[in-house]
Amino acid sequence: MPKKLMAAAAVLAFLAVTVNGSAQTKNSSETYRQLDLFGDVFERVRANYVEKVGDEELIEAAINGMLTSLDPHSSYMSPKSFKDMQVQTRGEFGGLGIEVTMENGFVKVVSPIDDTPAFRAGLQSGDYITHLDGEAVQGLTLAQAVGKMRGKVGADIKLKIRREGRKPFDVTLTRDNIKIRSTRWRTEDDVGYVRITSFSEQAHDGLINAMKKIKEKLGAKLKGVVLDLRNNPGGLLDQAIKISDAFLDRGEIVSTRSRRADDATRHNAKPGDLAEKLPMVVLVNGGSASASEIVAGALQDHRRAIILGTRTFGKGSVQTIMPLSGHGAIRLTTARYFTPSGRSIQAKGIDPDIKVRQARLADVDKVVRRREADLRGALENPDDTKKEDEGKKPAKSKKGDAKKDDEKPLDYQLQRALDMIAGIALYNTRVSN
Repeated sequence: MPKKLMAAAAVLAFLAVTVNGSAQTKNSSETYRQLDLFGDVFERVRANYVEKVGDEELIEAAINGMLTSLDPHSSYMSPKSFKDMQVQTRGEFGGLGIEVTMENGFVKVVSPIDDTPAFRAGLQSGDYITHLDGEAVQGLTLAQAVGKMRGKVGADIKLKIRREGRKPFDVTLTRDNIKIRSTRWRTEDDVGYVRITSFSEQAHDGLINAMKKIKEKLGAKLKGVVLDLRNNPGGLLDQAIKISDAFLDRGEIVSTRSRRADDATRHNAKPGDLAEKLPMVVLVNGGSASASEIVAGALQDHRRAIILGTRTFGKGSVQTIMPLSGHGAIRLTTARYFTPSGRSIQAKGIDPDIKVRQARLADVDKVVRRREADLRGALENPDDTKKEDEGKKPAKSKKGDAKKDDEKPLDYQLQRALDMIAGIALYNTRVSN
């Protein structure tokens, strides 16, 4: 059957590319029998399926089925998916400049990125996007909705926005070149806070810039650094290695082991510590995966940082992207990685040094309690020389001074990290004195 043989030959060609011409592929009669079986099924689907399906679509689906049966992280990427993946790792694309999530079937704005079309149009955190160019968002996946919002720079898109307190309204945005900020920073009193949301190509450069800004702002007052890797799904291995190296003076960062012993690799740190040996706390949770776990594991094993939070995701495998000429690429699991102490975190994760669950703190100071100063005839404090304000009524707060209901809730895990650094800094000061 010529068609069947042609189909089998096509699959064999794809398989040959997939294994990169490996000499281990045996041209045995059993292999050809299996390929003939595939050709038979392929031909029957083409001839009898209820709807016409293209040959390329069937072949791609077969390849993807082969790869996804191996493990959850191996897959086939069509040319479009491959291009989208490259855009994501570069951290630069044509879009609106908006961080979003999916909630109740709608796209919810997490935050607009500064100086982007979404920011300039006045989109706000908490806005819901219900329609894209007149098409309802409900029924789309988050990836599909994001794909529709991205596009050619200069092209317009109309969004219907639902915002609390006002009627739904339309806003037209013009797509622009968006650079994803994978690294953010701020200072919390005398502590530097750095958050890395993903390990894109810009992550390490972003870290260097963040630490530079923190040092410029705090100078000698800097007491320590909090590195926030919570809900960071990972990314590029080389970025995880560079960011670990940024805080380590020496020693192994991570090792990888594949099926062939001679393919094992070890990555070691070079001298230089961006935090200059100041106390460090790394925040992690169940959303910290892959590259995030490499960084947390390296800093934990070298006792360079205290890991605080909850157990990480547990993805201890390395995927290699193998382009297929004219046919997208495959993402194939090729190795496992191990922390400096030789731990594999696959399906186990990194256990924090101090387990702290995120919690909502309630204000318990509302109960009126009597104190010594409230007692009739209580002795005055001899050190209290400020009498001018006694008897005055407290000034009324201006409109807007009161705490708003929509203010960001206290980040309990971060607060614990800041308290810890303050305590370590205080201890070190007393010991040195």
